[in-house]
Amino acid sequence: MPARGESPAGAGLSGRVAGATPSAGSGAPALVERLVANLLDNAIRYNIAGGRVEVATETRGERAFLSVANTGPVIPPAQVDRLFEPFQRLDRTARNDGHHRLGFSIVRAIATVHDATFTARARPEGGLAVEVGFPSR
Repeated sequence: MPARGESPAGAGLSGRVAGATPSAGSGAPALVERLVANLLDNAIRYNIAGGRVEVATETRGERAFLSVANTGPVIPPAQVDRLFEPFQRLDRTARNDGHHRLGFSIVRAIATVHDATFTARARPEGGLAVEVGFPSR
């Protein structure tokens, strides 16, 4: 049984993808793929049954943006930055579930290496919204 706030492998989740035009950013493809995979994995894993995952891309000025948001449990805004540190989780309980709690810290490291902007905010209704803005090609 999943822990509180963890969706059992995406049970009953719905998704929405937005982005009418392709957004071309610069970066090492393998690292950018890992960033996207980690954001999506967390959006699915830390969601609520029947919740949503929203993904959007767009170009603003000289940056290509990727946004990933979910409808997970309520996150105290003061705790958001801590989630992007290695080995951290919201509930602070130790578990041996095969996850090392590095996903978000890897996201931040990849964004930093690519000179990308990076923001994360708790959604008032629950869940997290993350936006990464890569320099355009």
